[in-house]
Order: sequence, then C-alpha cells, then structure tokens
Amino acid sequence: MPSGGTKIAMAGLMSLAGLSLGGCATEDYVNKHIAVVNDRVSALEARVQQVDSNAQAANQAAQAAMGAAQNANQRLDQLTARVDAIEQRLMRKPARN
Repeated sequence: MPSGGTKIAMAGLMSLAGLSLGGCATEDYVNKHIAVVNDRVSALEARVQQVDSNAQAANQAAQAAMGAAQNANQRLDQLTARVDAIEQRLMRKPARN
C-alpha cells in the first residue's frame, strides 16, 4: 500500500496529465481553423494581385502621359522661337499710317 505522500504525488501527476491532455487540439479542429486562415490568405493574395495589376496599368498610363507632355513641351518651345522671330520682324517694320 502506497504511503500518504506517494498518493498525493500520484494524484498530482494524474491531475497534471489530465490538464495537459485537455489542452491538445484534435487534427480536425486544427484543419478547420487552418482552412479558414488559408481562405483568408488566398483572398488577400487575389486582392494584392488585382491591386498590383491596377498599379502597373496606372504607371503605364502615367508614363504615356509624361511622354505626351514632353512632346507637347518640345513643340511649344519650337513655336515660341518662331513667334519670337515673327515679333522681331514686325517690330523692325515701320508702322503704316
């Protein structure tokens, strides 16, 4: 027959073992929760791809607009020089009265 101290030690070990096993999750429980997380990750990945695609399209449009603006500025610079030349010629001509 075990002594009183041994009985207490055994009871403590049994209680500890019961508590530690009670905290274990079943494989089904884990799989269900992992599935929820995986669904969220998949949805976020799809959204990130969509946002990335939109950002690339916006970047391409911005680059095209920048090219058009540079072209317009070059043409404006050419026209400004021509207008200045015409104004100088007109200033040299005598006024008609």
